[in-house]
Amino acid sequence: MKIIKDISYTRLGHPEQKLDVHLPEADTFPVFVYFHGGGIINGDKAWDECEAFIPGLVERGIAVVSANYRMYPEARYPEFIYDCAAAVAWAHKHMSEYGNITGLFVGGSSAGGYLSQMLCFDKKYLGIHKIDADAITGYIHDAGQPTAHFNVLKERGIDFKRVIIDETAPIYHITEGRNYAPMCVLVSEFDAQNRFEQTQLMLSTMKHMGADMEKVEYHFMPGWKHCKYLKVLDTDGKNAFVEIASAFIKKHTK
Repeated sequence: MKIIKDISYTRLGHPEQKLDVHLPEADTFPVFVYFHGGGIINGDKAWDECEAFIPGLVERGIAVVSANYRMYPEARYPEFIYDCAAAVAWAHKHMSEYGNITGLFVGGSSAGGYLSQMLCFDKKYLGIHKIDADAITGYIHDAGQPTAHFNVLKERGIDFKRVIIDETAPIYHITEGRNYAPMCVLVSEFDAQNRFEQTQLMLSTMKHMGADMEKVEYHFMPGWKHCKYLKVLDTDGKNAFVEIASAFIKKHTK
């Protein structure tokens, strides 16, 4: 595995607007742009959760672009979403310099899942870079909050436990007439409080709006707590997230 670290994906050169590229041995591969969790207040592109599963994906011939983004308290909504869109745009433009690209996938875990959902459902962010959100090869939304993110609520002085669906919520942007890209959605049995129910509401809303649910792959993670499967190997030495994500990516690769 070859790693190229700390590539700036914007002209601003902000220390958090950087990404790492993890390349497989092959010269032909799909690309997975991943956003870390941490509540939009902490976390890093080389966090222990990333270091646990990224090698497994790369071993399966998948290039991983792990991106940082500006966070609280410095950042404000929606700056971190704009950052994530810029990271995807960088991958869209530059990853062909490293090999032959067979697909571009976008995803994240926890806060990163919220961010990938916002890029998926609100087309304006990727649209700034002339990228159609529905033309992304696929999305992997791992335990993201589909209602207004709790730290976005805190920023606005609202009780973070409230369930609010407004323009800051991915669900708000689910509409009729969209040809959504394939999606892989994960949530745990013992996830963050109300995360399971909100995930079901997101899926139900997609169905209600006429989305092709055959393109949506849902994984309920029995016995797991919030995102804990990212850095745990089972008795066979396998990582559950690696197995699910790699199978989804290969299923939808050209």
